[in-house]
Amino acid sequence: MNMSAVVRQTNELKGLIGALDWSQLSVDLDYYGYALTPTVIQPADCNALTLFYTDDGLFRNRVVMERHNFGRGEYRYFRDPVPPLVAELRELFYPHLANIANRWAERLRQPERYPSTLAEFVEVCGRHQQFKPTSLLLRYEKDDYNCLHQDIYGEVGFPLQVACVLSQHDRDYTGGEFLLSEQRPRSQTRGEAVTIEQGQFLLFPNRYRPIRGTRGDYRVNIRHGVSRLRSGTRYCLGLIFHNAR
Repeated sequence: MNMSAVVRQTNELKGLIGALDWSQLSVDLDYYGYALTPTVIQPADCNALTLFYTDDGLFRNRVVMERHNFGRGEYRYFRDPVPPLVAELRELFYPHLANIANRWAERLRQPERYPSTLAEFVEVCGRHQQFKPTSLLLRYEKDDYNCLHQDIYGEVGFPLQVACVLSQHDRDYTGGEFLLSEQRPRSQTRGEAVTIEQGQFLLFPNRYRPIRGTRGDYRVNIRHGVSRLRSGTRYCLGLIFHNAR
């Protein structure tokens, strides 16, 4: 992609992400435990990101989930420098999510505070020897799935992350809903299944979120995964904001 195209695309993305109804997305995160944006990236960009999957030079690692009892399917972690579109998406989503993360930390009476830019947060990761990028592409085929889990890579973690499905539901694949489980104290586990349309972004907690109770806010643990694909192929972009060791 030439530089003028990168600048044009960056300006368009900045406008689109900045214009999202962040007040409502924040309310949805508090109420439902996740928030789903309208379409942000177009099919052409989704297809371009999907084509990255076969370019070995873009990735630092490939994980076959079945080998580790993570489920079935596979994913690849980008290496530095990550592709410009992925880098821009991380940088543009981060400040809005940092505002929510700081509000959650205050509610939970936690000392952590998150800086206003991704570059500053990456420096925090570096001070804890977390240098490896963690954004990734995931690929699922028929009967693949992802077990419920949390993405923890070191001492420093960012409490929110983002997923964008690059394939079109009911055309490229069926099944493959995004799953969230929420374990509240002294309660049964609560689950959500979310269909993400091509180019939409799902915002969700990395490990936990605050819930308002009768005696104030308390923390509930969250896990996420993907239900079994019934047909086709599903590609997904995962944006994780903390680096790994």
